Amino acid sequence: MLKINNYHVSYGQSEILHGINIDVKPGEIVAVTGRNGMGKTTLMKSIMGIIPPTEGTLTIGDKDISSLVTHERVREGVAYVPQGRMIFATMTVEENIETGLAGTDKKKIPDEIYDIFPVLLEMKDRRGGNLSGGQQQQLAIARALVSEPKILLLDEPTEGIQPSIIKEIAQVLRRIRDERGLSILFSEQVLSFVMDAADRIMVIENGRIVHEDNREDVDAKTLAGYLSV
Repeated sequence: MLKINNYHVSYGQSEILHGINIDVKPGEIVAVTGRNGMGKTTLMKSIMGIIPPTEGTLTIGDKDISSLVTHERVREGVAYVPQGRMIFATMTVEENIETGLAGTDKKKIPDEIYDIFPVLLEMKDRRGGNLSGGQQQQLAIARALVSEPKILLLDEPTEGIQPSIIKEIAQVLRRIRDERGLSILFSEQVLSFVMDAADRIMVIENGRIVHEDNREDVDAKTLAGYLSV
């Protein structure tokens, strides 16, 4: 579904990502984990088209989208939940979700979105800025889903969310994958969430993928070693 091949990304003269290779299969959830400053957010922003690559290719299905700008990538099926969620604080929950309909032929939020996130139905007339961190994350995911993506990107989805809600977010991602057949790629530092949500786990260090395992083969101690300061 998503193939990243020999992907290099730079800020000015400084190269941040050095030949990244990632394949995400249809219906697969892949986690990219690593310490702060290792390139996770740069990777997510570049897949979304916010930061262009200096070398390499990015394909969705059989289509090379490396040269497409952000809104064109959305039309090709890429959806993005950024770090910090970036919801519109003064708009209602319903209005926030409706912004994700731009670029589709739908005018109304599908009922299945509220089936997945019933709390958003209860709060649809409340301003987004008045929601808790966990509720805002659900809102940001709902907004991304209404664009009818093929692959969902999430950057640090547990940031600012209380521990009791983190497991619920993992369950939501797996439900979305199972019910909608979506592929999901997310970056994350919280090891418990990575282990709960992902089918496959990759470690990024200094802009390179240095370790990869299927979830059932992961040695938690080895993984924790990559995340320790």
